[in-house]
Order: sequence, then structure tokens, then C-alpha cells
Amino acid sequence: MNGWLALSPLMLFLCIYLVSSVVAEDFYKVPIAAAFLLASAYALLITRAEDTESRVAIFSAGAGDRNVLLMIWIFVLAGAFAGTAEDMGAIDAAVNLALGILPGKFIYAGLFLASCFISMAIGTSVGTVVALVPVASGIAAEAGMDVAFVTAIVAGGAFFGDNLSFISDTTIASTRTQNCSMSDKFKVNVGIVAPAAVIVTVIYLIAGLSSGAEVQAGEVNGVKLIPYLLVIGLALTGMNVAVVLSVGILANAAIGFAYGEFSWVGWLASVGDGIGAMGELIIVTMLAGGMLEVIRHNGGLDFIISGLTKHISGKRGAEFSIAALVGLANLCTANNTIAIITTGQIARNITEKFGLDPRKTASILDTFSCLVQGLIPYGAQILMASGLSGVSGISIVGFMFYPFMMGAFAILSIIFRYPRKYS
Repeated sequence: MNGWLALSPLMLFLCIYLVSSVVAEDFYKVPIAAAFLLASAYALLITRAEDTESRVAIFSAGAGDRNVLLMIWIFVLAGAFAGTAEDMGAIDAAVNLALGILPGKFIYAGLFLASCFISMAIGTSVGTVVALVPVASGIAAEAGMDVAFVTAIVAGGAFFGDNLSFISDTTIASTRTQNCSMSDKFKVNVGIVAPAAVIVTVIYLIAGLSSGAEVQAGEVNGVKLIPYLLVIGLALTGMNVAVVLSVGILANAAIGFAYGEFSWVGWLASVGDGIGAMGELIIVTMLAGGMLEVIRHNGGLDFIISGLTKHISGKRGAEFSIAALVGLANLCTANNTIAIITTGQIARNITEKFGLDPRKTASILDTFSCLVQGLIPYGAQILMASGLSGVSGISIVGFMFYPFMMGAFAILSIIFRYPRKYS
């Protein structure tokens, strides 16, 4: 199949969603699931080499991929945790604590730095989003702030650790595919993204000073903070996020029963409501997984890879081709780890052919995959943040300052050949 035709379902999805939203003058009115459904139907239609049953089987294989299902189980547990935490009073307690610790003018910068620290410690952006977005969106609602803006602060900071942490799956994938040590990749990476984090922190400080937000903290019930402290603390130990969320749900139940916040039936209703709130998110994840598998089957990824590696000249061109390669793969897979694994061997071949430093290549793979992952409305992190905060994914993407700044510095590192030692 023609490469552009293979990629056309993704283009159709973006066109339907973006154009329809612009025409409606409201990104909240266009369900992202509807756009994916139409694009998925079109993807099946253009797969002419297969009969209908085979096409559906390919789509279903993508929708039921183990990585997709793992995300869905996390979404289910995250919804149950968020629903029971809200009804038990944990969110109110966490919001009041944050408002009491951080003056209103430093809330933005404080949330960003907290997100950077937690994501660095636990190595997962999804886990950071699950832990902090309910608190951040609660603070925004309490203080009259823009919920999408505050949600984006946490979601953006989550990619700091996703990109740098030694236990991040993207770090592991990028260093393994390039056969270099994590510590060396970290040295390259931190030299590129640390200035971006500093600038974004300053932006949030300035935004906070000029916001004029007045926040008042209510009474803090320390016991109701235990589920959040458990989730963050257990995640810091490296425990599986599904186990962490399960412990959090049980903690919500124990405290809620003890304080009389809900009965047995009320707790079950909270669990059900929380899971139900993730319904669209789960459907979108499966539709995206199926559609992207059809694109891969039709040769869309191979088309991207061959096109990008055909006319490389010089080290800058080689590094930019690797950046574009992993970025486009991420656009098509909506999973930064899978994008790195998919393109890692090709990137290594380019590295050897043009004499690049594999430590810089590993950094480029990780940074540009995180950049794209942080800016696509159908990525797990944005979908999760949208589901937990109740705002449009597109509205969150527009405020993702850190991924934008991280990408800008990554591009500059290629153009101006820094860090020098690794370029």
C-alpha cells in the first residue's frame, strides 16, 4: 500500500477532531472517541488486501495489545481511586494542605516542581498524573484558577522524570537499544533539559505573581491524606502502579468507613462512578490502539522510516533524522516506549554510519519521544489528565509549557552541538 495512504487514517482523525472543534468554536463539543471511530472505520476500509474478518482481527489485535490493556487496567484502578478519594474527602484534605503550605502566588511553580520531583523518583509520568492531577484540579477549582492550565502544569512536569529517571521505561529502552549506560545518558540529557525546567519554573513564578489569585485553606484532616501519601510513597519504592492504586482504593475504603463518609453500597457506588468516569478514556485507548495497528500493518511506519533515512547528510542531519523518526513513530503508536523500541535499531545503525555518540542518540530518542507524547491529545498521559480533571485534552495540550520548552532545547542541542563532549 502507498505510504501516504497507510498514514491517512491518522491524518483523517486529526482533521476531523481539529477542524470540527474549530468550526464549533469549542473543543469540548467534539468527542475524541467519535473522531477515532470514524478514522478507524476508514482505516479498515482502505485495508484492501484483507477480507473483512482479517481486517477486524488486525484492528482487534491492536486494541487488545498487552500494552493497551495494561493502560486500561491502570485507567480503571485510577478511576476507582479518584472516585473513592473524592467521596471520602481525601481530595479536599490534600487541596487544603497544599493551599496552606504554598501561598497562592507560588502554587503554579510549587505544583510544577512537585510533579518534576515525583516523576523523577517514580520514573512514570502516568503514575505522577494519577497522584497529582486530582489534587491540582481541586486546587484550581477552589481558587478559581483555569483547571486546564493547572492540570497541564502537573502533566508537563510529569515528563521531566519520564525523560530523566533511571527507572523510567523510556530511559531503559533508549539506553539498551544504543548500548550505553544510564548514567552517561543522564549526563547528556540533564544538560539539555535542565535549562528548560528552570525557564518553565520562572514562567510559572511570574504567572503566579501576576495572577492575583487569593486562596484560603480550610481545615486539614490529616488522616484523610493517608491514601495520597500511600500512593506517592509506594510509587517511590518502585512498586507496580496497579498494586499502588489497589492499596490506595483499600485505604480510601477503610478511612471512609471509619469516618462514616459512605456505607458499603455507597463505597461500591463510588468505585463504579469512578470507573464510569474513565469510560470514554478506555474506549479511546482501544480505538487508538486498533487504528494504529492497522496503520502499522499497512506499512505506515515503514514508510516513515524509509523516507527519513533516505537523504541524510552530516551529523546534524543524522541526529535530526533520528529525532523525526522517533517522533513520528510516537505519533503513530501513542506510546513513547514502544516508539523507542520500534526505531532503536535503526537509530543505532544511523549512529554507527555517521559516527554519532550513542549517549547523545539515546538522549535524542528519549527526549523527542517524550516531547511528542506530551503534545498528542490521544496519549495516555493527556487522556488520563483529561479524565481526572474533567477538561478537554486539547485544552491541556495548549498549556504544556515544559514539553514545548524541552523540545526547543533539544533542537538547539542538535543545531549548536551541545553538550560538546557528547556531540
